[in-house]
Amino acid sequence: MIKRTINGLITAWKGLSLTIKHLFKSNSKREIVSITDDNYFKKQGNTNTIQYPKQQLPIPEVGRYQLEVEIDDCIVCDLCAKVCPVDCIDIESIKATEVIGQTSDGSKKMLYAAKFDIDMAKCMYCGLCTIVCPTECIVMTNQYDRTVFELKDLTYEFSDMSPEDAAEKRMLLEKQQAEKQAAKLAAMKQKEGGA
Repeated sequence: MIKRTINGLITAWKGLSLTIKHLFKSNSKREIVSITDDNYFKKQGNTNTIQYPKQQLPIPEVGRYQLEVEIDDCIVCDLCAKVCPVDCIDIESIKATEVIGQTSDGSKKMLYAAKFDIDMAKCMYCGLCTIVCPTECIVMTNQYDRTVFELKDLTYEFSDMSPEDAAEKRMLLEKQQAEKQAAKLAAMKQKEGGA
């Protein structure tokens, strides 16, 4: 029992001494240097903090931060939502009655994005969605500070389709499918009648 108490006091003293050492080490402003600088870690070791937002640390090129979607390049394949381990991507597609355009890489667009939401509060910034995207419309930006007051404000809506437009596209699709079904039944009746 006494040995544990002494061991606990020694451990606490080590932690406090380290904290005190860093507290009084330096109160100067941090000099911002590039990550590629050979002296990067040594330069950052002599200060306590940076003066954010006036000073900002350099962002590495391979950093994974906020997701951004170029909806005009999206073919609504739903691969990003399927691969997401935390289900933060919510996509609702509507099949088009004909080709509705092309993406910047030449892929044909056959689906409308009635809904394309990303909940950044759930996102774990793994980057899997950016890897599987065939048109590279979903990317990770260098934006890391999107401070909000309400949690719901971290859900970003990328679809530009209004609910009225979505209802109209669904109605057109249903009409086309009904016409195809009627034509198929008519062809079957004609085939049975001719046989």
